[in-house]
Amino acid sequence: MKNLLVTGYRAHELSIFDQKHKGIIYIKKAITAKLVPLVEEGLEWIITPGQYGVDLWACEAVIELKLQYPHLKLSIMTAFVNQDEKWKEDKKQYYQEILKGVDFHGSVSKQPYSGVWQFTARDDLLFRKTEGILLVYDEDAGEGSPKFMKEKALKKNLTDGYRYINISAEDIQSIANEEEFSGFD
Repeated sequence: MKNLLVTGYRAHELSIFDQKHKGIIYIKKAITAKLVPLVEEGLEWIITPGQYGVDLWACEAVIELKLQYPHLKLSIMTAFVNQDEKWKEDKKQYYQEILKGVDFHGSVSKQPYSGVWQFTARDDLLFRKTEGILLVYDEDAGEGSPKFMKEKALKKNLTDGYRYINISAEDIQSIANEEEFSGFD
């Protein structure tokens, strides 16, 4: 696999409202743990929609991984231009910092938001350009925006062997527990 789509929950779906939330650290560690073996097997590009939440935390994880794996590339492919236009100032600044570490940034639609069709077109492109998805999603925790990505990925898995890799709440909690218990040494 050369190209991997990485996405998942939006921050608000996880009740995360700022970058200081301690759960972000564990989400990034879970993403990194799944990515390292793939990178060592030849993964070249991580592509994300760049929405505020798992997408951008994955970007942070990849930017850190690029220090160890300089061949690794990162792309943000948004549905429309200026997706951060209506974001709060702190989120905009965070996004602009992330963009500095990206190898390619583009928008499927070259106009501002005008409809749901832009998200559909973006998702279609992301699935065409990748051979697999790493999805942070936990059905047991309730449905959220990643549900639709999972459905598309599993459908594509049946037709073309598209690879589906999941990170659940349990995976993230396991990393948090390991860190907590290692502090007792």
